[in-house]
Amino acid sequence: MKNYEEVLKKYNQEHLLKYIDNLDEKKKKELLKEIENIDFEKIEELYKISKRDKDKAIKGIIIEHIPFTDKYKLDEETFDRLTKVGENVIKNGKYAVVTMAGGQGTRLGHNGPKGTFMLDVKPRSKYLFEILAENIQRENKKYNVILPWYIMTSTENNAKTISFFEENNYFGYPKENIMFFCQENLPLLSEDGKLMIDENYNIKLASDGNGSIYKSMKKEGVLADMKKRGIEWIFIGAVDNAILNMCDPILLGLTIEEKNEIASKSVVKANPHERVGVFCKKDNKPAVIEYTELPDQLAEETDEEGELLYGESHIMCNLYSIKALEIIADKNLPYHSAYKKASYIDIDGNLIKPDTPNAYKYEEFIFDGFNYFENITILRGKREEDFAPIKNKEGIDSPETAIKLYNDFWKL
Repeated sequence: MKNYEEVLKKYNQEHLLKYIDNLDEKKKKELLKEIENIDFEKIEELYKISKRDKDKAIKGIIIEHIPFTDKYKLDEETFDRLTKVGENVIKNGKYAVVTMAGGQGTRLGHNGPKGTFMLDVKPRSKYLFEILAENIQRENKKYNVILPWYIMTSTENNAKTISFFEENNYFGYPKENIMFFCQENLPLLSEDGKLMIDENYNIKLASDGNGSIYKSMKKEGVLADMKKRGIEWIFIGAVDNAILNMCDPILLGLTIEEKNEIASKSVVKANPHERVGVFCKKDNKPAVIEYTELPDQLAEETDEEGELLYGESHIMCNLYSIKALEIIADKNLPYHSAYKKASYIDIDGNLIKPDTPNAYKYEEFIFDGFNYFENITILRGKREEDFAPIKNKEGIDSPETAIKLYNDFWKL
């Protein structure tokens, strides 16, 4: 890389020169290649996001209630009609499922991809990936199809995820109908906006959020593969929901009947201040507002029946037409910053493992893609039938709560 010293000084990243000077020739070339590929102007813009006043995140934005349909308040005729519409799509091979599995199981005390976490359910313990594979195979049997299954990994866990599937014989799922693809990365920045160096003397990176799935599906050939297979509707869900329903014909049928390109399953908030994002309209477009951005007054507001006006939780059960995914894949979603703990190598070569947050991670959120459409279909389900998340090692949304929901759902 020519003039790298000038570039680093221009963007206040000259601290990297001290690392470069201490590396052997091979490692030096490797690090310079990484620096050459960095968009420094983008890095500066990302750092500005970190310093933005989060209290002003929705200032000037009109937040409104968004309509939804309660699955369990549909009359029998409507229920049957929507079921047939949805089942027709699935039976005719026009439906696929996508699993977001780019994360590690660190917060659970698990060393490895989160999908390789073992859940101690009845009648025997199962991996999260195994639970999802069984769920899809039930649908295959029910509809006499083999649903294409696309799994998004990260550079951090891609190799281990693929090896895990190979070692477990793909859990009996036809190998030719599983496709792995990687999400992309962004550099982490220190509290003063500096690029960080990892244990291997590379620029420290982290996956760029679940919203990067749209661009990754295009870049990695997933959308092209779907079109080749004649897929028209795609469900995208997370790996850490033990009772994830990836094939709800009601959701599909309702979306088609409402002539929408995007849809989502929701569950009602447990209480006004549950720490979940909720559906709303922002400036008359479908959106999800994070609990940190929702003012208490709106969080507690109810309708004439006493139901929360902002009570539909986004539980990562999203449905898209292939057209919708193609549209969003060409858009630049906004970035959000998160304050995280990140180990790094200091300029003296010491590995630093902080006890408190010390770095900014930048992510795109999947629900920011909703903003490119006028309407979204929202189907309210039930927590005990749709949502058993595993986010924390213990307490709320932990393996313990997920195991109970799983066992109760399957009556084990």
